[in-house]
Amino acid sequence: MRTRKALGGVLAAATLTVGLGFATAPSAAAASNCWPGESNRWYCNNVSGAPVYGIIGNNHSYPDPDTVVGYMNSNPSWFYCKMDGQAWVGGPHPTRWLMTVADNGRLGFMKDTAISSETDPVRDC
Repeated sequence: MRTRKALGGVLAAATLTVGLGFATAPSAAAASNCWPGESNRWYCNNVSGAPVYGIIGNNHSYPDPDTVVGYMNSNPSWFYCKMDGQAWVGGPHPTRWLMTVADNGRLGFMKDTAISSETDPVRDC
């Protein structure tokens, strides 16, 4: 009788442990990385129609979160580089922007939250 009780307790604990393991497992696969292309460009999957924001000043160093200069309808799209420590955008990289050229030819930055690929591999600006 003691053996059955002990075995029952062990089985219950094992079932609970396995059940918790499944409950805490992620439900979605991790995003694939951006990938290198020609001419120092990086390609990433992004939201079609995402806005591209302008640049503050003439040195191309800072995104202007208040000025939309164009849109990126292509997917995937290419990017020159990434910048952290800029205006808040949220997401897993809350202050990251990526430099690109909008479909209308205007240079600017896209928010990291508009890009579904993992942007860590993209070179720093």
